[in-house]
Amino acid sequence: MRLAILGYGNLGRGIEANVALNDDMELKYIFTRRNPSDIKTSSNAKVVCSSEIETYKDDIDVLILCGGSATDLPEQTPKYAKMFNVVDSFDTHAKIPEHFDKVNSSAISCDKVAIISVGWDPGLFSLNRMISNAILPKGCDYTFWGKGISQGHSDAIRRIEGVLDARQYTIPIDDAINTIKDGKTPEFTARQMHRRECFVVVEDGADKAKIEQEIKTMPNYFEPYDTSVHFISEEELKQNHSKIPHGGFVIRSGQTGFNFENKHIIEYNLKLDSNPHFTSCVLLAYARAAYRLYQEKDYGCKTVFDIAPKYLINKNDDFLRKTML
Repeated sequence: MRLAILGYGNLGRGIEANVALNDDMELKYIFTRRNPSDIKTSSNAKVVCSSEIETYKDDIDVLILCGGSATDLPEQTPKYAKMFNVVDSFDTHAKIPEHFDKVNSSAISCDKVAIISVGWDPGLFSLNRMISNAILPKGCDYTFWGKGISQGHSDAIRRIEGVLDARQYTIPIDDAINTIKDGKTPEFTARQMHRRECFVVVEDGADKAKIEQEIKTMPNYFEPYDTSVHFISEEELKQNHSKIPHGGFVIRSGQTGFNFENKHIIEYNLKLDSNPHFTSCVLLAYARAAYRLYQEKDYGCKTVFDIAPKYLINKNDDFLRKTML
């Protein structure tokens, strides 16, 4: 299938690096808001100015949107779902229903397939939460992220006026984890489960106090958490925060039996050397699903809940039954 990406940041470069792992895929185009002549790629994909994207709509099977959830994807996904089959990694959980409705309207109106909120959370963690709830209907869910760098939260900081670069670490709180693994099912606030640590490079003369306040009061991203902000030099950021590790785990603590006497814990966890590289691989698998759904004329917006697992892998049904069932 013929793929294209819009955006050539960490996620876009991850897709470029990993598309070769899939022998049924080819990355044909990289669309960018920057000057294409300034982009140095590691593949044979053609670099094109994003303003020209519509002229390529008949030469692309799936467009993978690699922008940020704060400002890019809320506009880009509904717009481009009218021209292409698209996949995005929109990760602002509270706004997913609203995002879905907008994208679904666009995709259905033009007979396209759009799969939103693809990644590991939302995405793979979402699937595990759903399956665990189906198996253990009596119980509680807990999701922990990190310790690691959140691409979406780092991008949100970089959008603040005066910020040159930033890394945001999400850090689970050990006391909460240990309480759950002891079989208890308390109700936690967001603040009791995670804290956020930000390392920020700013322009000369920037108002650091204003930037720190804007970070700490940002709805959805930082306001619900204890957040610390450290202003550092560009050199220090490159030296100490150049990698993008992440991970996390989903826990379902549940009970079964007439008197709920049996306690069970389901846990799914990830430990990632590179958040964007792993996320790019998830996006590629769901790009395959989008292409197959389009061939079946199953149009509209989808989430990971709607996609049969066999649509994700480049193997036939007989092979799956013989080797993986």
